[in-house]
Amino acid sequence: MLMRQNLQTLHPAEEKRAKPFQIDQLMLVEHWLTANVDAAQSQGEMGTELRYRRNKALFLLGFWRGFRGDELTRLQIEHVHITQGEGMTCFLPRTKGDRQFKGGYFKVPLLSRLCPVSAYEEWIAAARLTAGPVFRAIDRWGNISDNGLNIDSLVPLLRNILQEAGVDAPELYSAHSLRRGFASWATANGWDLKTLMEHVGWKNAQSAMRYIDREDPFNQRRIEQNLYPLYSK
Repeated sequence: MLMRQNLQTLHPAEEKRAKPFQIDQLMLVEHWLTANVDAAQSQGEMGTELRYRRNKALFLLGFWRGFRGDELTRLQIEHVHITQGEGMTCFLPRTKGDRQFKGGYFKVPLLSRLCPVSAYEEWIAAARLTAGPVFRAIDRWGNISDNGLNIDSLVPLLRNILQEAGVDAPELYSAHSLRRGFASWATANGWDLKTLMEHVGWKNAQSAMRYIDREDPFNQRRIEQNLYPLYSK
């Protein structure tokens, strides 16, 4: 054990991070999934329609709520409350870093586009689910499992959707990509760190910063902007 720690100190491994999912990719995937829902519905392919509806809700909720993969698989219908015209509230009995085991409430907004609330309601209604896991496996005949999606199946599912929707290099994405994507999008659109932490549920700034990819990581634009006045004198 001591030798391993010494080796890690001398040769620290670079932390591997999932590629953040971008808003334009979310738009692409949502458009592709919606088109496939409509096509399956018109052809009477209920099983196929259900899979696309589930996947649409999974992507939109995962992105806008900044959920981790295991949080998506553990979300229960009875712990979701819809507030008409505003959004929905999700309760997770246990969350990462919850040492007092109080759980946490997470609010999800109703949006005019790329709406996670509408996608959730449409999936639940089409699947006729009233309790239990929100996201479940669906077999080739359209039968919905009583159990939630297995966390080990989530990454292959997400990558398969990305590949079919035409997103480049789907193998670079993981279950953390939605969370990192939202954090980077929010930061680029002016969210301060405190607001972002409250929305996602991070307890400390260090955890939050690990998920944020800045648009100008080398500060190139910031420095270049300050170079122009020097040469114009």
